[in-house]
Amino acid sequence: MRITHFLILVFLILALPATSLAQIGMSITVAPPELVAYSQPMCPQSGYLWTPGYWAYGDEGYFWVPGTWVEPPALGLLWTPGYWGWGDNAYAWNEGYWGSTIGFYGGVNYGFGYGGVGYEGGYWNHGAFNYNRSVNNVDVRNFHNTYEKTVNSERAGNHVSYNGGSGGLSARPTAAEETAGRERHTPATGAQTGHQQAASKNHELLASVNHGRPPIAATSAPGEFTGKGVVAANGTSAETKTSENKAAATRSNENKAAENKAAATRSNENRAAENKAAATRSNENRAAENKAAATRSNENRAAENKAAATRSNENKAAENKAAATRSNENKAAHSKPAAARQQTAPRPAARKESAPRPAPAVRAQAAPRPQAAPRAEKSPRQENKGPGGKEKPRR
Repeated sequence: MRITHFLILVFLILALPATSLAQIGMSITVAPPELVAYSQPMCPQSGYLWTPGYWAYGDEGYFWVPGTWVEPPALGLLWTPGYWGWGDNAYAWNEGYWGSTIGFYGGVNYGFGYGGVGYEGGYWNHGAFNYNRSVNNVDVRNFHNTYEKTVNSERAGNHVSYNGGSGGLSARPTAAEETAGRERHTPATGAQTGHQQAASKNHELLASVNHGRPPIAATSAPGEFTGKGVVAANGTSAETKTSENKAAATRSNENKAAENKAAATRSNENRAAENKAAATRSNENRAAENKAAATRSNENRAAENKAAATRSNENKAAENKAAATRSNENKAAHSKPAAARQQTAPRPAARKESAPRPAPAVRAQAAPRPQAAPRAEKSPRQENKGPGGKEKPRR
């Protein structure tokens, strides 16, 4: 009976993933190696999320499980990586899981957005995953739901891979991470489990063989350990930092060159559009000004012609009126002397009455000169004369 129970226990142990051995009572006192430094292969398809590489433990010790792109079990889920933690005088593996939020993963800096706290590699938005280009290797020609935001950890490096114990990380879960840890989780997918099992069977991935520099550090798809999607480890810590800095500088220069080129293209297009618009406006303004000038010229000419015609008519009317007035005045002037002469003709008669002398008619009738008696009657006037022969005033 005891043999049967023992065989069943052995079967269960062999059936479980190698990384689960630390959680069923195996005491591992040797700390896992530092994380492998590597570059991320290109994302094969939109909607896939990056799951970082890690050290697992098997019959022959630690072996490297390459990082890979994985399709999540459902839209909107994010991957919280597993981590090694020290407790009860041994190292135990804490399984990763899928959830709506990122939980605690020991403060381990796995790179590519997993900087130790949370995830800055992207986010879900209306059923589509938006990739941060600064930490994810995506083809922007085919991936349109991308953005760029600089984060503290761009790539995986030679960092401590466990929490607690001698030389381990001292990070503790935040309140939000504890809440995320209590939420509903989805375990690793079948593709992830098969990927880990394939790694456990690859002798080159043993830490005792590759000494922290596995030839397969990351893959573009789970379980694919050959082909152009395979990425090897970059090297030691110093080599990694130099390579990362060089690669980062190259990407930065390429991004700046692309941005400058795009900016120059937009600037040239904007300038061309502005020049074209300015030329169009200038032509329109000139046409409008010419039309307005022609209109004003025609209006001015019409007004001048009308004013000239009006002045001409007014001048003619004034001249006609003045001529008529002068004509009337001349006629009146000619008529007035004649009338005046006609009215002044009786004046000799007045002198005739005032003068005691005989009228000219009498002189005209002087034929009977023998009548001298009337002249003798004038002698009394001499009586009215005073001394010196002056006539006395009449009474």
